[in-house]
Amino acid sequence: MLPFLPDDKNFSYRDNELWCERVPLKQIAEEFGTPVYVYSYNSIKEAFLAYQQALKPYPHLMCYAMKANSNIAIIHLLAKLGAGFDIVSGGELRRVIEASGDPKKVLFSGVGKTYDEIAYALENDIKCFNVESEPELERIIEVAKAQNKVARISLRVNPNVDAKTHPYISTGLKQNKFGIAIEDAPRVYEKASKSDFLKITGIDCHIGSQITDISPFLDACDKLLDLADVLKSKGIELDHIDFGGGLGIVYEEGQELHHASELVEALHQKMEHRGYGHLEMIFEAGRSIVGNSGVLVTEIQYLKEGETKNFCIVDTAMNDMIRPTLYQAWMQIVPLHVYPENCPIKEETFDVVGPICETGDWLGKDRKLKVQPGDLLAVMSAGAYGMTMSSHYNTRLKPPEILVDGAEYYVIREREKIEKLFSSEHIVEL
Repeated sequence: MLPFLPDDKNFSYRDNELWCERVPLKQIAEEFGTPVYVYSYNSIKEAFLAYQQALKPYPHLMCYAMKANSNIAIIHLLAKLGAGFDIVSGGELRRVIEASGDPKKVLFSGVGKTYDEIAYALENDIKCFNVESEPELERIIEVAKAQNKVARISLRVNPNVDAKTHPYISTGLKQNKFGIAIEDAPRVYEKASKSDFLKITGIDCHIGSQITDISPFLDACDKLLDLADVLKSKGIELDHIDFGGGLGIVYEEGQELHHASELVEALHQKMEHRGYGHLEMIFEAGRSIVGNSGVLVTEIQYLKEGETKNFCIVDTAMNDMIRPTLYQAWMQIVPLHVYPENCPIKEETFDVVGPICETGDWLGKDRKLKVQPGDLLAVMSAGAYGMTMSSHYNTRLKPPEILVDGAEYYVIREREKIEKLFSSEHIVEL
């Protein structure tokens, strides 16, 4: 029986070998070494267009939350498909510009925007700042005044809706650092409306990541529309409602998720019913665009029998993929080659671990695998929060990134060279 694949359209087994689109993953591993990130362009395209098609009947802007995967090749391809971008730093804005994205389709989120980042965003005429506190609002006014410009703003309100996701990626509760309490929002909007250097354009909220049900979105929508009614009574008109991130993705067999069209239709029905159907709908999806588009290919170095556990030691570590140890994230791990049932290699249960000197350096626990040293494994659903969260811990080089389109594949990030790690460091003779 072949292993479960979260995206079995763009990743599939052919003659017991795992392929990405029309390229065997073993071929990429042999050419570029391991670990290596491999992405399916068609998976990215299909996921993005699912939202675009659902939103097509309505005023909308579909933004890609580029913190999920910020490779400029991916940003460029999404820009060509019409994407806007949700950014959380000046560096991410620079990436959008380098990738030929349109700054006028950029939303700037995040709780800690610096003077320089705000100035850079204003200079590039971004679509909107998602303001997360009163002090930030005052800073934007100060920078806009210095540039003699008008900053377009939306308040990111905290609706206190429980998205029932991992506490590290929950963002819409009172105890979270994000946004302005929805009870305080009318007063802050009134304050913003009195500034000559601000233009109010919308409302924004983001309640969390990897949400697999649409009901939290609907609960948040009700609260946003209640706020819109209050603002309307005060003469403050809006241009858009930003519902934050998209739906979660399938990581393991048996998960059932709603389609993007279900989410869009349910939210727009509420907007239409309340008299706001004319407003632009904005989403900031990241994981659901790129998550299942990528795999992280690794080579088995050793199979180690412990007293209570067996360990499958690979050449990929927590510096390459930190999600499992950081979030206790479950990610499907499958062999690139599936051995026949009658072969002498036995299926055993392993913890799949890396070479870093931390007990937290693991990719998966208690996984049933029929493998031997030298075999290749693929960590599935690695397209989001893999490479963007990687590090150089233990002086390890970051992997290359390869993009597959049909039978062709392209290097979109080269494997790092060791010299680069030392290039900005200086020896001092004391």
